[in-house]
Amino acid sequence: MAHLADFEANRGRIWAVAYRITGTVADADDAVQEAWLRWQALPDGTAADPRGHLTTIVSRFCYDLLGSARARREAYVGPWLPEPLVADGAPPEDRVALDESVGLALLTVLERLPPAERTAFVLHDEFAVPLPEIADVVGRTPEAVRQLASRARRHVRSEAPRRTVDRGEHRRTVDAFLTAVTGGDPEDLLELLDPEVVWRADGGGKVTAGRRPVLGAVKVARYACGLTSGFDPATMRVAVRDVNGAPGLVFIDPVGERAAVFGFTVYEGRIIEVDVVLNPDKLSHLDLDALCLDAL
Repeated sequence: MAHLADFEANRGRIWAVAYRITGTVADADDAVQEAWLRWQALPDGTAADPRGHLTTIVSRFCYDLLGSARARREAYVGPWLPEPLVADGAPPEDRVALDESVGLALLTVLERLPPAERTAFVLHDEFAVPLPEIADVVGRTPEAVRQLASRARRHVRSEAPRRTVDRGEHRRTVDAFLTAVTGGDPEDLLELLDPEVVWRADGGGKVTAGRRPVLGAVKVARYACGLTSGFDPATMRVAVRDVNGAPGLVFIDPVGERAAVFGFTVYEGRIIEVDVVLNPDKLSHLDLDALCLDAL
């Protein structure tokens, strides 16, 4: 029983570690399952620090996955985006800041890092794992791990977009985007979009989506209106939901069997980046009907 209690006490943490390293819900689930299998095989009392031991198991598993995943993603059709995390319902009233560590924008930047740098950054900067323990995961010395994390940090600082940390500002901008895009007039969107806004759509070759990012306010406004016009207004449902720690949108068309999850990066009331996940394989873990029960 103590074995199970220790595992359950750390399940949320190790899943969070796995998701940030891999960017996929399926791989995070597999990592947690692997951790449980190895954990329950240990004699009671073997691990003096259950949290550290489980974190190491999960991190090694995910680090090994990144090598093969990198090759698959290089052959992926169009932009590769993480599988979105969508929360049903409103966040707690005292949660006024956004969870940047799980945001689609940051995860997309991490996707461009080598596996060792990504793993070191996640463990060191986001979960405060000691350097010797990270060294054990990636097979480097603690000093080498320090350098890996430092390089990753520089990449993140230089490539991650500016963003507001105020939930209210972000939500107001998303609401305005929804009003504009459902109105179907690209001109209404231009006031909300940063002149250098980036739009990424992940269809994975399964549904129609741009194979390259769309750049610039004018092109993004037209593209956004064109994409949403593909949903039947008579059957379409849309809901504002937390997407990877920040207000986003969920579109579904039950009749046409189409769905899309929108994540936004907002800064000073303007949209800097839009990440749209359309690939049905990446939405299969979501209960879309439940998420849109009180849809607009």
